[in-house]
Order: sequence, then structure tokens, then C-alpha cells
Amino acid sequence: MFHTNNRKRLFAQAKGELIILTAYDSVQQSGDMAAPFLQESSFWWVTGINQPGWKVILDTARGEATLVRPNRSDVDVIFNGESNDDEIRTISGIRHIISQHEFESHLRQLHRHHTIAYTLTQKEDHEFVLNPAKATLVAVLKRIFDSVQYSDALFAELRAIKQSDELTRMRAAMKLTCDTFISVQSQLASFKTEAEIEAEFIYAFHKAGAHHAYEPIVASGSHACTLHYIENSGKLRAREMVLIDIAARVDGYSADVTRTYCRNPTKRQREVHAAVVEAERAIIGRITPGLPVADYLKQVDEIMKQALQKLGLLKDINDTETYRKYFPHAVSHGLGVDTHDSLGRPRYLEVGMVLTVEPGIYIPEESIGVRIEDDILVTPTGHENMTGQLSTALTI
Repeated sequence: MFHTNNRKRLFAQAKGELIILTAYDSVQQSGDMAAPFLQESSFWWVTGINQPGWKVILDTARGEATLVRPNRSDVDVIFNGESNDDEIRTISGIRHIISQHEFESHLRQLHRHHTIAYTLTQKEDHEFVLNPAKATLVAVLKRIFDSVQYSDALFAELRAIKQSDELTRMRAAMKLTCDTFISVQSQLASFKTEAEIEAEFIYAFHKAGAHHAYEPIVASGSHACTLHYIENSGKLRAREMVLIDIAARVDGYSADVTRTYCRNPTKRQREVHAAVVEAERAIIGRITPGLPVADYLKQVDEIMKQALQKLGLLKDINDTETYRKYFPHAVSHGLGVDTHDSLGRPRYLEVGMVLTVEPGIYIPEESIGVRIEDDILVTPTGHENMTGQLSTALTI
């Protein structure tokens, strides 16, 4: 029912568009080995299908959905298995399934009533090669329809406001994440490497039938000044801080949590950590429905600049270059199916949005990096810290 209800919400908000979405393709990792597969999030949101190559045709004027089964070789099926149509119908709640061979002829029939096809854009990112599935779909649609347009704003608007069953899944991911953090902090003195800490999270998540929401970060000492440090191979030293940014994905929904710990912190480490904790509390306290996003970001800058001034790192509040040297990333992002879920570029914070709050201060010349991150739900009366059960303490 979950994915069926998502489609109902989509059909109710759409204006009769014909929307065609694609699953991601399986891509090569090495030799004849496929990379770990993670589904395109909006396709999963409306179908629940976690397999590559599928497509869905959503005729929002008629409230009808059709799945397109991918062509697969006999070798692929033998090695990787295949879900039958009844299993796919149970997962998705969609009864009508056609083959890839029928896909283009079916689209041509739909073209009689729809001159425009809608789909999702391929988000550009210069850090890695993009999954080819969306571009391949757009090429097909352009051959058949008079125009191809995009429904990104519609999906972002719908997915930004979390429904009760979505929040239930997120709370499960957050509880598992926070419980594991508590366990790890209690054992901190026994770990000798970053990898041992990562292994604790892997064990706990897999034992619970969950997955990592993103590449885990366990960064000790100077490693914490690299924002997306994922090697997790360094040794832990008693007087070095360790920044842990790890979270679980449960039933398709992500948590996103960061804490920074130290076994025997110095006075300076305590000062930096306390400044970040104080800043996070102040920022979270600003979150309320109706708050203009521009005002929220302005208030964040004021809070973070004050924190840096107290630490002697920023003399002039108008010195943006120095400010961004020590706080070089955004303070918040949406959270949901994607760890960085789109909030749809809202002008105001709205009830039902879930966003992270993650201030950080990074001082490369002192080998200190501190980040504290919690997941915040915007409520009718203000906000709820959904991961607030996890202490922000530097030591036990």
C-alpha cells in the first residue's frame, strides 16, 4: 500500500501529464562484477522495485500505471535470479506489466493522446560518471513525443513533506543508528583503528537487516578535516578526536548522524567541541514552520561566525574567506529516501519537512575537525530532534 499511496498523491497533484520513469541500470565495478546497486529514488518511491532496468509509465490523467519489464539474458537470470510478475505486482501494487519489446509501441499509442512526455532530469555531477539510464530514456522519448519536459519539481514537492509511514521508517533508521553510536562510544577505549569502529556499525546494521545510508566516515585526527574521508584506515590515538558520520537505511529511508568523540581530550579540543555543540543547539532552536529559508541561513551564519570568533579563528565577521575556511559546507539538507533529499527549493520551512542540522568547525593547522549532526522534523509547534536521544558528549 505504501507505494500505491505515493502514486495516489502523485496523481492527485499532477495535471494530467504522462510521466515515464526509469530504474537505474546495473553498472560495472570491475571485470564481470557489477557495482553495488542502489535504486533511483523517485522510481522506488512510486514502485518499490529494487531491481535495475525496469520502467514505469504513469498516465496521471487516467490514474493508470504500467510497468515495463527489462530484457535480460539467460546467463543474467541464471546467475542473479529473476522476480516473476506476481512478485512484482505484490511489491508495487501495479497490475499491468509489459515487456521491453512492447515499450516503444506502447508509447506511440500513448502519443495519440499525449504530445508531451514528462520524466526526471539527470543531475549533473563532475565527480563521477552518471548512471546512463535516464539519458537513454530521454533519447527514446524524444524520438516519439513532440516535447520532453521534466517533473522534478513535482516529485521534490511531494517527497519533501513526509507522511506518517515515512516517518515511521525514518525513526527506525534513526533508532538503529543512535543505538549503535551509544554502543560504539561505550567501547571507544578498546578500538585501535578507524576500521574497527566502522566494523561495529557494519555488524549492527547488517544484523538488523539494514544497510548504510551512505559511505561511512570514521575520521580521526587530521582526517576529520577532509569532509568526505571514507578510507577509514587510520590508527586511533588517545589524544586525537574521532569524527564518526554514519547512519542506517531502513525500509528505503535514511538517517544521517554525526558525532565527534575523544578518549583524553585537550583543553582546546574541548573548547572546539563545546562551540559546535552550542552552535547546533542554537541553530536547531531557530527551526519552526513558516521561517523563511533565507532568514534561517542568515541566522546560521551569525551563529557560526560567533562560534569562530570565540575560538579566535575569525576576527572580522565580514571575512567570508576565513569563515568558509573553518566552516566550508552547508548546515542543512533534506533527508528521506535520499540521504540528501530535495526539499524542492522552498521559500519557507514547512510542517513535515525533515532536515539535518550539521554545524562543523575544521582547523587543519591544529588537526582538529568537529561536526555534530542531528535529524530534525518541522512540527506544527516548532521542531522535533528525531535523533536527540543520542548524547552530544565528547567523552563518556
